[in-house]
This record gives sequence, structure tokens and C-alpha cells, in this order.
Amino acid sequence: MARLSAEEEKARLLAMSKYEEELWSSGIDYIAGLDEAGRGPLAGPVTAAAVILPKGCLIPGLNDSKKLSEKKRLTLEKEIKAQAIAWSCASVNHRIIDNINILEASRLAMTRAIAKLSILPQHLLIDAVKLDIDIPQTSIIHGDALSISIAAASIIAKNTRDRLMVLMDAKWPQYGFAAHKGYPTAAHKQALREYGYCPIHRRSFKY
Repeated sequence: MARLSAEEEKARLLAMSKYEEELWSSGIDYIAGLDEAGRGPLAGPVTAAAVILPKGCLIPGLNDSKKLSEKKRLTLEKEIKAQAIAWSCASVNHRIIDNINILEASRLAMTRAIAKLSILPQHLLIDAVKLDIDIPQTSIIHGDALSISIAAASIIAKNTRDRLMVLMDAKWPQYGFAAHKGYPTAAHKQALREYGYCPIHRRSFKY
């Protein structure tokens, strides 16, 4: 993909700020973007992040975490945390995922992330789901590509979960968690056939 000029990048970020700008202009100051990482893996937690960015915040390169390299995500994470009014992260483990299902576990992780924020948000922008919480909210399909706040949350959630899975790799190196982060790659499925489950595998998922 061709590198954007400074003007093109600013225009891209302004387009991604549409939902935030509408809320800011209506007098709402604290907008929390929410996203999760880890709905698809066969092992490990689902992790959600909440990020409140200041008005007019335009961080060059900010985008859906799935569109970014690991190096770029790590660089952006530092910038997001430096500029954010508030941010938080929360995880729900594999046992709870098995008990309540991955969608409800994702919602629970998001609710926990909101509770951990140092500032109570006035409005939530959420990637694809709705939460049973008494805060006005907007659910946006593909929100991590359409909202700067959700994109910021997607980066923090992804990086945080990846770091957790690298730690798990040190405990169970035979599964290759550091490489695939628990996703159902061919190598991961082969390891499951050879070694069976480890303690952090989700037993309710089909392998």
C-alpha cells in the first residue's frame, strides 16, 4: 500500500473521527472506544480495552489493529497511552468463556474494562456489540476501521493479549503460543493432536 502524504493521512484520520466529532460537537467530552481481541483462538483469554481520547486527537498511523504490523502496533500503543485521557484493559479467562460462551465473555471483558477506567465515559463506541450497561452507546459494525477510539482500543487489546500468550508459551512451549497466540493454525492443531489440551485451552471450542 502506497504511503499517504501528510494531507492524505490527516483526511483519513478525520474520516475515522466522524462518530467522535459528532459526539464532541454535541457537548460530550468523554467518549470511550471499546474493542476486544481473542474471540477466535482455541486457547487463552479474551481481552478488551477501553480508550478515551481527547478532542481532536489525530494519531498518525492509527488504524484497525488487524491492518498493522506488530512493530507498528507497539509503536502506536505507546502513543495512544501517552495521549489518552484514560485507558484500561481487562481479560476474561478460558474457564469463563467455556461457561458463558465467547460472545458473553467478550461483553464481560468490555464491561470490566469500562469499570477500570479512571474517568466514567459519557458515551461508548463499541465494535459490533451492545452492552447491558447504563451508559449511552453506539455499536458500529467494523468499528475498528471506522472510529479512532475503537481502533485505539483494538491496538491495546491485541497487544495486551499477545503479551499474555507469549507468557503462556514459556509455560507450555510445545503449543507455539508465542507464534500463533492461540489461534487455530495448522501447527497449533497438530500440537493438539500430539499433546492434547493444556490448562488454558477452551474446551467448548471445536478443534
